[in-house]
Amino acid sequence: MKSLSRIALGTLLAACCASTAFAQATQGSCNPSAPKTRAEVRSDLAQWRAAGYDPLDWINYPENAQHAGRIVSQQRVATGNSGVCVQ
Repeated sequence: MKSLSRIALGTLLAACCASTAFAQATQGSCNPSAPKTRAEVRSDLAQWRAAGYDPLDWINYPENAQHAGRIVSQQRVATGNSGVCVQ
């Protein structure tokens, strides 16, 4: 009985792992919680800097980041690129 429960537990664990791997594979690059590529991070930083954000400005830190974030958000909404994937 003990070995049967271990086999059942192992089978259940394998099924969960396989379903998780399959779900991740089918989502691809449309997963908003997936890590960004280096090019995406550089693009985001360029947008923020163009909006007035200076990462070396520690004196006005929260305000300049929030202001640039609002500008970048407005630009993304205006262009229709909100960063949300639609399948």
